[in-house]
Amino acid sequence: MTFKVIALDLDGTLLTPQKKILPESLLALQNARKSGAKVVIVTGRHHVAIHPFYQALELDTPAICCNGVLLYDYIGKRVLTSDPLLPDQATQLVTLLDTHNIHGLMYADDAMFYSEVTGHITRTETWARTLPEHQRPVFKHVDSLGVTARDVDKIWKFALTDSDIDKLKNFTQVVEREIGLTCEWSWHDQVDIAQTGNSKGKRLTQWVESLGLSMKDVIAFGDNFNDVSMLQSAGLGVAMGNASDEVKACANVVIGTNTESSIAEVLNQYFEQVPA
Repeated sequence: MTFKVIALDLDGTLLTPQKKILPESLLALQNARKSGAKVVIVTGRHHVAIHPFYQALELDTPAICCNGVLLYDYIGKRVLTSDPLLPDQATQLVTLLDTHNIHGLMYADDAMFYSEVTGHITRTETWARTLPEHQRPVFKHVDSLGVTARDVDKIWKFALTDSDIDKLKNFTQVVEREIGLTCEWSWHDQVDIAQTGNSKGKRLTQWVESLGLSMKDVIAFGDNFNDVSMLQSAGLGVAMGNASDEVKACANVVIGTNTESSIAEVLNQYFEQVPA
């Protein structure tokens, strides 16, 4: 079967635990592009946090960010289409966060906002400091997420982390029941909350169809629950070996972990080697 689009999740999939792209993956993706395939990043990250990877891959495609909330034109530095949270929804969510003593990171406009430092924020900022300044994601500490939510233009999503997983699970039920927003797990201790109807699979389908193609033309790689929608809809859904059993069950193929050259091995099966 001939595939024309390669859709890649980042964390836990294309990236190693050290946030690096394996050389084998880079070479295989370069070859696939020479063969005519389009490579697209499909991530839960904010568009300001994909710079080093987008540039390393030398892409010219838009990026699907925040679990499908927006399609971002990296070259033109503009949002092409999006379905953000409504201001009232964000305000209600912040109130619930305060009530349940859960800390959230708000993805909005061109930055990520927080009022309380968490391990997730500390780790990400530490990683960011290893990058050239022009590639660093933008974090902003604010006194109140509620006030900031009323001041920003667009709110893409909230990322919630807590060491108490049961507490997070219970909180997602409250959010879904009281506000009607979508809650997706993007890491073992992180839940992302966004406007209902958004998903990686839905936004990827829209973009693929805009090219005159269908999801049958897509190979999609992912590792977590926020990847399931694209794994299930792609012509070939590929789950990483480090994914949970529930995610693996939603894929057509399960490969090695994100520390192995398994992505390259799959791509080399479907794309002939093109001379340099």
